[in-house]
Formats: sequence, structure tokens, C-alpha cells
Amino acid sequence: MKLYHFPASTNSRKVRILLIEKGLEYERIDVDLTKKEQKNPEYLKIHPFGQVPALDDDGFIVYDSTIINEYLEDEYPHPPLLPNDSEGRARARLMEDFRDIYFTPHFVEIIHEVRKPETERDQKVIQNAKGIITQCFDRIERELKGRDYLAGTFSLADISFMPNIALLERLEIPVDPKYKNMRAWIERLKARPSFAESAK
Repeated sequence: MKLYHFPASTNSRKVRILLIEKGLEYERIDVDLTKKEQKNPEYLKIHPFGQVPALDDDGFIVYDSTIINEYLEDEYPHPPLLPNDSEGRARARLMEDFRDIYFTPHFVEIIHEVRKPETERDQKVIQNAKGIITQCFDRIERELKGRDYLAGTFSLADISFMPNIALLERLEIPVDPKYKNMRAWIERLKARPSFAESAK
């Protein structure tokens, strides 16, 4: 199994976390986004849209972090990372979709700005993105009411948020103490071995 990834990419880390949680052995192949290696003709044969991550599982290639993780859950079901019931599975997928569409893009906006020289950064873009991220905390807090994890048991949904959680402190986005459920959930996720190991 080969994982084509960029170490700093949140979506790449999302897949690394799942691979660690499943105990699967894999070869890491770095695709350096800063050098535009994702646009090389050879890599475009693997991922036609020139993005990371992509997974080659014994010749079967799958891309998009959410689809990769769904594939790995189907192909390697132990330990299970989706609830048994259809409602729980749907809840996990809804929260992963929320992370992919409404949460993560604003982290990307901030990262693009902070990579610029300080005098060239657009502070309005950064502050607006931080505001939207913070608004998302309300939804996460509600979903965690009465639950340790987003879908009840630890699942693909929680895995999807773990790379973003690692960025909150780095990007100076505090989680207000009023978000008690979310703060407890963050500590549970940070305590998982896959959180630290996936950062390597």
C-alpha cells in the first residue's frame, strides 16, 4: 500500500490517522506541493486533478481523503470506524462533510496568507476566516451533546477533524471555555496515539 501525500496537508494527515488507527502498513511517498510536484505528468496519472492524498492499494488507486477513508473502512473493517446503525453512519458522514466543505477551507485561507511575508498578508482575510471557523464551533458543540464523539463512538468523523484541531493553537484560534463538550472532545482526540504519530 502506498500513500501519496504532503506531510503538512490536513487531508493527507486525515488518511494517515486512519491508517494508524487500523494498524495498516503503508509506504509514504511525498508529493511536495511547494514545488508543484502534484502537477507532474507522472503524478497526474495517479491523481487526475493533481491533488493530495492518493492511495495505491495493490494497484487499485483511489483519491480524495474522504473517499480513501471510506474505502479503507470497507476494505479493512477492523477495528470499525463507523457506527453499526444507519443513523450513526449517516451522522458520521454528515459531520465529515461539514468538516470538508465548511470548516477546512477557511484553515486553507489562513495558511495561504501566513505563508506570505508579513507585510503582504491580508489581515481581513485571516480575521474573516477565523470568525467562520469559530462559528463552526457551535455546530460541533451541539453534535457532541451527550456524546463522547461526533457519531457516538470514535469514527471517521472525528478522524476528519483531528488535523484541524492540531492547527487551532498554531493559528491562534482559541476554543472558548463555553464550548465544554468540544474542549473535552479535543482532549480525548489529542490523547489518541494516532494524533501524535500522524504528525511525524
